[in-house]
Amino acid sequence: MVLSIEHKMNVMNIKHKILLMALVLLSASGCKKSFLELAPESNANAETFYKTKADMDLAVNAAYSTLYNVYDPEGPVSYTAEMMGDNTTLYIIAGNQTDKFAFKDYNLQTNNTMVYSFWRTYYSSLYSINIILSKLDDSELTATEKESVKAQMSFLRGLYYFNMVRLWGDVPIVTKPLSVEETYKVVRSPKADVYKLILDDLTFAAEKLPPTAVGRATQGAALTAKGEVYLTLNDKANATTALMSVYTSQNYKLQGTYAAVFGPTVKNTKESIFEIQYLGGASSISTGTYSKYYRNYSPNVNVFGFSGIGMNQVTDDLYNEYETGDPRRELSITLGFQNGAVFQEQKYPIKWIDPTAVKTDNNVLANNNFMVYRFADVLLMLSEATDDPKYLNEVRTRVNLPLFGTPGYPSAKYPTLALAIEHERRVELAIEFHRWFDLKRTGRAVAVLSAKGKPVTEKKLLLPIPETVRLQNGIITQNDGYN
Repeated sequence: MVLSIEHKMNVMNIKHKILLMALVLLSASGCKKSFLELAPESNANAETFYKTKADMDLAVNAAYSTLYNVYDPEGPVSYTAEMMGDNTTLYIIAGNQTDKFAFKDYNLQTNNTMVYSFWRTYYSSLYSINIILSKLDDSELTATEKESVKAQMSFLRGLYYFNMVRLWGDVPIVTKPLSVEETYKVVRSPKADVYKLILDDLTFAAEKLPPTAVGRATQGAALTAKGEVYLTLNDKANATTALMSVYTSQNYKLQGTYAAVFGPTVKNTKESIFEIQYLGGASSISTGTYSKYYRNYSPNVNVFGFSGIGMNQVTDDLYNEYETGDPRRELSITLGFQNGAVFQEQKYPIKWIDPTAVKTDNNVLANNNFMVYRFADVLLMLSEATDDPKYLNEVRTRVNLPLFGTPGYPSAKYPTLALAIEHERRVELAIEFHRWFDLKRTGRAVAVLSAKGKPVTEKKLLLPIPETVRLQNGIITQNDGYN
């Protein structure tokens, strides 16, 4: 898979090239394992691969394809941002149910297989990025092309480390391919150092990336991520600067209606800032470019013409968060499904349904893209950064709800701007992988989630370092609360 489906390539050619790239990376990995799950030092084949523009184009596409793992509907961002918050739950789900239920129940153990899988996902993705950066200087690319590739890889690395530092706190910083022996000398770096790397990468990306590009990192995407990083660090002044640059660029605007934000044929609109590209249809069973959100977020039953996975089933608490007359509720959540003559009540997300998707061998070849960042998110972060409801009210204007500060607004329930923003982000961005991170950023996670019966403490707001990682390298420390 690749992030950007190039107009001049057919899907089969892309798949062939990505498979070739995977073989190159595997040939570089040797037979020994590193505690970071990084490929060891490159062999001769990899040394000669990253030379031509064609080589680098292939490598860059492979690096972008790691987004499909990081933002997979059962990936690290989905499990934490939604399952560890109050938006979603699980009922029946395929796989290791004990390890999966542990996220929503705050019962994570150091041997949790999902946590270890997520760790591997990030560090294997970073390897794909870092090897490109390490080979750029010796490649045949022009100076302009090298700068472009470096900016794109810097954006991805900054985004991934931002996710990782919020998941685990201190994490090992790796900015180049390492041999197995070298990885045993790498320890967890303090969060401050990780955030410095993130901001350095995103700053470079924001300076060098183009204003717009379909399916690729852009200046707007880097600035949006940078604004969120600064908000997380409680630096509202710098957050305002970054986010205001996106707001005033005129490159983005809200779609006219909320219904126009999502759909299998709604792709790369003016509201989209960074969007992961998918291509469904009959041919995608062989190319692997189809979207999985529709099937994964459907209940674990076989009444849709396919068996749903049952991930991220919607809580009553989220459903009841919407105000009367808010069209976003019915456009985001359905109440259940028809099982023969019986209507089965079970709320689940419908932002990524594709009713016309081809179904084959229990796969659902959906066409829906996934937005990591969109303009409504920027507007709500701007209100958070500036303490100005103007931007929040732009979001509410689209759905014809009373504006904050006016008599019709539900001020008894959300009496402060901070609570109004928290509410608005929850309903506007529901199941888009923001909720848990939002609550952590504002320091509200423990209060909000414990009031709803979650056995959460400050220490449990970080994942454990996987047991396997520490068995492979004893100098890697464990997070408090998991010893």
